[in-house]
Amino acid sequence: MKKILSILGITMVSLAYSQGGTIIVNNYTPYEYRGALIANNFSGGCYPFISTNAGVIIPPDSHMGNGNALIYTNYRDQYTSSLYPMPNWTVSTSATSTTIRPWNHGSLMPGGVFSINTKWSSSKFEMYDPATSLYIPGFSTTVSLAGNPCYMAPDYFTTPNGLHSAEIFTISTSTGLVETYLQLF
Repeated sequence: MKKILSILGITMVSLAYSQGGTIIVNNYTPYEYRGALIANNFSGGCYPFISTNAGVIIPPDSHMGNGNALIYTNYRDQYTSSLYPMPNWTVSTSATSTTIRPWNHGSLMPGGVFSINTKWSSSKFEMYDPATSLYIPGFSTTVSLAGNPCYMAPDYFTTPNGLHSAEIFTISTSTGLVETYLQLF
């Protein structure tokens, strides 16, 4: 009986933590976010490694407070539920093997081999003025969750002038799901 309960417990934890749950990007700045969202394996190496295939663009002042946040519940369902759908994902199974997979590929489905073995981990981005499309000097970086063995980037960033910042962190919900937040201020 103990073995069965242990197996069930491990399975529940694995499913709750598969793909690291939902990623939510709150852009509170007056600038446009242009970047990549990345998920990877935290245990046993960095692969599989999944990233947005094309750059994600999030308009200024897009956050949960006004209903305009980027929210990806998983690789598949984001396509039909997100304001900023990703039609394809870049999937790397090793340093020498990279393929492009459509959002509805079986390996990217919840419970699929890549979904189970990755969690949201990082973002590489630059910020742009939406009126001029000019880059905002100093407001670009990579942020990564603390403890990510694949990216040694900090989980918090402040622009050189101190006016803007970015942070990435996780929160576990009351149901045991993990939500990853990227916040831009």
